[in-house]
Formats: sequence, structure tokens, C-alpha cells
Amino acid sequence: MSALANAQDEAETREDIRAYLTEGLKTEVFPRADTHERVLEVTARLRPAAGDLRAKLVIGGFTLHAVEAGEIEQSCETCMYFLVHRRFCELPELALPVEPEWSCRLWRI
Repeated sequence: MSALANAQDEAETREDIRAYLTEGLKTEVFPRADTHERVLEVTARLRPAAGDLRAKLVIGGFTLHAVEAGEIEQSCETCMYFLVHRRFCELPELALPVEPEWSCRLWRI
């Protein structure tokens, strides 16, 4: 797949995510995966959902805005898994195009 086709696919997926969340898809925003045990629990649940975008969004606890947890504003753009120039989450269990202001419960510094 060419880089242009890949960028177009990612843009379409980003729009699908925005639409699902805007339409009211309920996601598991809390509890945040702020301990090693919770990270393992959430990533274990995500693995079988690899091809199901809606399931990834629900289990990952996605929002269209930053979430404040533990007095820290958690947005994709401040997460260690965020690829800035691609606007992409590189966490293997998610591997999704995202926007900087979005958030998920697997956020990490």
C-alpha cells in the first residue's frame, strides 16, 4: 500500500472514530489503566478485538477530548504512544489513527 493510500485509510478511520463517539458510543473511560495490572487487563481484552474498531474504542475508553485523571490532563498528544507527524497511536493493541486532543484509558507519559 502506498503512503498516500495509507494516509487516506487513516483519515477515513479517524472520521469513523469521530462519528462513533459523536453518535454516543459508550466507552470504558474509567477506571484508567494506571497500574501495571490494569494495563495487562485492558490489553488482554483488546487482543481478541483486533479487527473490531468499535470494540477497541469501547475497551480502550476513547473520548474526543482530554480526560483529567490524577490531576493530569491525559490527551493523545501527551502520550508516549502518540506519533505526532502521523497522528497515530502506536500501542500495538490499539494501532489507531487519532487526534491530539483525544484520549484513551491506556495513556502513558
